[in-house]
Amino acid sequence: MSNKTLTYLVFIVIVLGGGLFIGANNVPGEWYQSLAKPSFNPPNWVFAPVWSILYVIIGAVGARTWLSFRRTMAMRLWFAQLILNFAWSPLFFGLRDPSSALIVILGLLVAVIGFMAASWRQDRTASLLFTPYLAWVAFATALNTAIVMLN
Repeated sequence: MSNKTLTYLVFIVIVLGGGLFIGANNVPGEWYQSLAKPSFNPPNWVFAPVWSILYVIIGAVGARTWLSFRRTMAMRLWFAQLILNFAWSPLFFGLRDPSSALIVILGLLVAVIGFMAASWRQDRTASLLFTPYLAWVAFATALNTAIVMLN
């Protein structure tokens, strides 16, 4: 196995594994079911497959950036978005604090946009691969905002 392949594997395992671990330990439960939600709230079963696909993309983009642009603002923003991403579920579901989670997801949205902007010149492919992630985080931000406003 080449170092490049190993790097991709490590990044994807860490991101996907971390996301699945956090998700399994911060399940929505009865509290979430009791919240008023907007009409655009998707069914609960949608979240796990969407996040699983996104975590693979996030891991691959992280590996790609690490291999070629390790000491750049793009790499720092990639790490920042991962920390914010991993912090959201424990705040929202674990601590049952949608308002604090909203602050974190707004930071996540900024970090994703920042990564895309920072990587655009050096690696347009990495930047474009974050497009579905940006769309989902923007949607999740709208959903989080609506839940805060409705409750």
